[in-house]
Amino acid sequence: MSRILLLTLVFSPDGVSTAQLMSELASDLRARGHELTVLTATPHYNVESEARASQPLRPLFGGLVYESEYHGIPVYHARVPSKSGRLGGRVGGYAVFHAISTVAGLVLGKRFDVILAPSPPLTIGLSATLLSRWWRIPFIFNVQEIYPDIAVHLGLLRNRSVIRAMEFVERLVYERASAVVVISDWFRRILRAKGVPDHKLRVIPNFVDVDFMQPQPRDNDFARHHGLHDRFVVLYAGNIGLTQGFETILESARALRDLQDVCFVIIGDGVRQAWLRSEITALGLRNVLLLNYQPRSLVPQIYATSDLCLVPLKRGAAWGTFPSKIYTIMAAGRPALVVADADSEAAWLVAEAECGFLVPPENPAALAETIRNAYRDRHGLPGLGDNGRRYVVAHHSRETVARQYDQLIQSVVSAEP
Repeated sequence: MSRILLLTLVFSPDGVSTAQLMSELASDLRARGHELTVLTATPHYNVESEARASQPLRPLFGGLVYESEYHGIPVYHARVPSKSGRLGGRVGGYAVFHAISTVAGLVLGKRFDVILAPSPPLTIGLSATLLSRWWRIPFIFNVQEIYPDIAVHLGLLRNRSVIRAMEFVERLVYERASAVVVISDWFRRILRAKGVPDHKLRVIPNFVDVDFMQPQPRDNDFARHHGLHDRFVVLYAGNIGLTQGFETILESARALRDLQDVCFVIIGDGVRQAWLRSEITALGLRNVLLLNYQPRSLVPQIYATSDLCLVPLKRGAAWGTFPSKIYTIMAAGRPALVVADADSEAAWLVAEAECGFLVPPENPAALAETIRNAYRDRHGLPGLGDNGRRYVVAHHSRETVARQYDQLIQSVVSAEP
């Protein structure tokens, strides 16, 4: 089996979805006989006190790097500033992480067979390139979001010089990587159009722990605590960031105020949380409940409380990202209400699995009408949830995805001279 360096911006005890994904993947690869070492940042994203306590960090090199252990896997954390909501702060944090983690990777004193580096950020591919050349080993680049495309589509990146520089980095990383893992066929088509050769591209979707995330009774402790057990709940749980269309959600909530027992529940943290809270107050939306990030242990109950689960992307966002929370919704046996471009992987999945509804982005009237119809015909919602559960168990379980990574890693390592 192989000695793997997992180079990732987020990892346990961070609680964000990508950290959970990479932590579980590392554990699964270790169970398959691989030797894992993780190089990541200090905890900075949705860190739960219980997770932090179970994975204590010990300082090295004067506190520039910390060491911990995750289920028998050594983890090295490059010190980074706390998460910032400002773009400049995040770019600075990335730069600090790349500098410290790359140097740490050079001096770890371990011999690896392969590097696995998930993005974002895109620039983590530069660190992976340097380390792979130093150790003379291959690296696998995992594309969770396509940059700079997504930032350009959303209008977050307009400076042509910066765009060209990022496109140069993108081409370099794809060229240097021994394999490029994409999470959907849609992503593969986009990267093929960018010139990435077919022999490098491998589709391995994200996964969900279908044992942890299972359908549960709607009347539960979380629902009772927040007075939701007898409401029709439209749920969004996740990052409150720049790719989600919260303006559309709020306008839809205004349009549905005549339905007294409909409640929009938004749970999470992110750069737009303060703005969202102020908008809810300014608009007087008593049918919207905004809660902070909740412990992972409550996630099955949170989804069980819902009747519909929102995946609210802005126009163009679905072309550069795929919200893996769809798999969580499906595993929970709840119908997905996906707001996304029609020509996207997210839209295709809803139709393929017959697990919910598709609404065009930035169309509050269409979203409100879809919710109103679902409210009237709620007897049909459990069937959509059942469809989603069956599909995700068949195609997106941890075991299925870990086996594909295992096979890819073995093929990449064995191909090296």
